[in-house]
Amino acid sequence: MNINCIIIDDEPSSQAVLKAFIKDVSFLKLVATCNNALEANELLRTDTSIQLLFLDINMPKLTGLEFYKSLQYPPDVIFTTAYSQYAVEGFEVNAIDYLLKPFSFERFLSAVNKVAAKHANTKETDKHLIFKANKVLYKVVPDDILYIEAFGDYVKIHKQDSNIITHSTFAKILDILPSQFVRCHKSFAVNLKKMNSLAGNTITIGDKTVPIGQTYKSDFLKSLN
Repeated sequence: MNINCIIIDDEPSSQAVLKAFIKDVSFLKLVATCNNALEANELLRTDTSIQLLFLDINMPKLTGLEFYKSLQYPPDVIFTTAYSQYAVEGFEVNAIDYLLKPFSFERFLSAVNKVAAKHANTKETDKHLIFKANKVLYKVVPDDILYIEAFGDYVKIHKQDSNIITHSTFAKILDILPSQFVRCHKSFAVNLKKMNSLAGNTITIGDKTVPIGQTYKSDFLKSLN
């Protein structure tokens, strides 16, 4: 799965950061870089393959918000800006995320994984997410994950034969995973496709066991139906 994206930003330094970050994410394909909204408007009129905009808000002539609201069939958007006061308005137009400059690669990765999770609802067989651990980027197909576990300031992603420990919050990781992942405990969420059985307060997945908390048990049982 490739997600075609463009950068719309009038600052060369911001363009450079986004280009570097995009290059490190395998499912992102940078189609073009535009210096303002008018350039982007011309491009979107002729190229219907663009799926994601990295859109600066504070630009001359036409702001990013004004431009996005003007689009009849807008692609997904991640707003990028140095001004936090635009955040609420950004989410009012259903932005995927809002990156406040300067932002880290980890924060960027969290945002684009939300886009990938949205596209993962399609029937593509090569859908995957990217996780960073120990300065290495790992490509992971959600169906290969058995369960996830909160691990202090990290999240441990359990696969059949290996684990990935990534610096993130449990809620953020759960948010980007498809709906087959259901929380069963304050520190665990399981892949229902991989679950074998539930007995008492224990879920069995292959040769592994995961606890189920009383707070989550009722909702978890409903998800099985």
